Amino acid sequence: MQTVLISGGGIAGPVLAYWLRRHGFGATVVERAPGPRPGGQAVDIRGVALDVVERTGLLERARSVRTRMRGMSILDPDGQEIERNTEATFSSGRLDSDDIELLREDLVRMVHEHTRADVEYLFGNSITALDEQENGVRVDFAHGPSRTFDLVIGADGLHSAVRRLAFGPEERFAHHLDSYLSVFSADNFLALDDWQLWLRDGDTGFGIMPVRDNTELRIAFGFLSGPLAHDPGALRQLVADKLASLRWNGRRLAEAALEAPDFYCDAMAQIRLDNWSRGRVTLLGDAGYCPTPLSGQGTSLALVGAYVLADCLAQARGDHSAAYRSYERRMRSFVTLNQALATENPGGPASEASVAHAKNALSLDCPAVA
Repeated sequence: MQTVLISGGGIAGPVLAYWLRRHGFGATVVERAPGPRPGGQAVDIRGVALDVVERTGLLERARSVRTRMRGMSILDPDGQEIERNTEATFSSGRLDSDDIELLREDLVRMVHEHTRADVEYLFGNSITALDEQENGVRVDFAHGPSRTFDLVIGADGLHSAVRRLAFGPEERFAHHLDSYLSVFSADNFLALDDWQLWLRDGDTGFGIMPVRDNTELRIAFGFLSGPLAHDPGALRQLVADKLASLRWNGRRLAEAALEAPDFYCDAMAQIRLDNWSRGRVTLLGDAGYCPTPLSGQGTSLALVGAYVLADCLAQARGDHSAAYRSYERRMRSFVTLNQALATENPGGPASEASVAHAKNALSLDCPAVA
């Protein structure tokens, strides 16, 4: 039985582990966090990714926790409504779509619970070194002894340690889109009832949606900026300062950003590599082809990539080089189409037609892009 180490316990890693176990591989997931990560924005499962979730046995459960928005309002900088929409929202698209919007933390918890009985999880740990040898990869960990695996998969996000160790510094592959996104939670001090608010003021803007039966707000705040030092404390203060300068509820939003236990802020940057694999190591999801949240397709790419990679490894019957070539051949055009959604309409969502084409541009049962 071939053994596979997957770095990253978010969405892509556990889903890959599930399908590897189904195909007879041994799967170990190492995750730096002490457990499944809480927090994060609402994410979308669209098009062919819905088929992956259904085949994984999680479709009905995902539908049961989907968001239930009635619509959205677009506000001017003073908080006055200038437009409302009861047919679609910026975060999820059309409200009558079969696509599913749900909180990232709900999906992370769901896939972990679905896989933990058959998959080895190493929480609170991380990879520090990779040494590829003739018959495997020797892996050093931050905690515990070294181990050897047949294959190593990097599903560890935009700032992937596996990518850095196997391919080189992040700067070679990250293409900054001159913007940042912050996501954090707050009490529902606006008394929103299944209704989103969107506001833009100069080079900043935010979307606010109620979650958890309208008891909590999830706030996504974006601002234009060139690359900044990745200092979590400094980024939190910068976000708070920018929020405080807003005319409508700025001070209250700034306080929420400073107090939030789940505060997140990072650059909107796409990862682009000529090849996703090197030797026995390959990359999955954001680690290999991050499209940014601006595309709305990061989660779907992670789900589809996990399914396709596992399928390619199973079909290759132990030949990882052939499997990795097939994985890239099947996924490359799909990734390119979905990354393009992030840049099609700077400052706004891509067109419905572009999203519809991109989200369905791959068949799970065919080794070629549809």
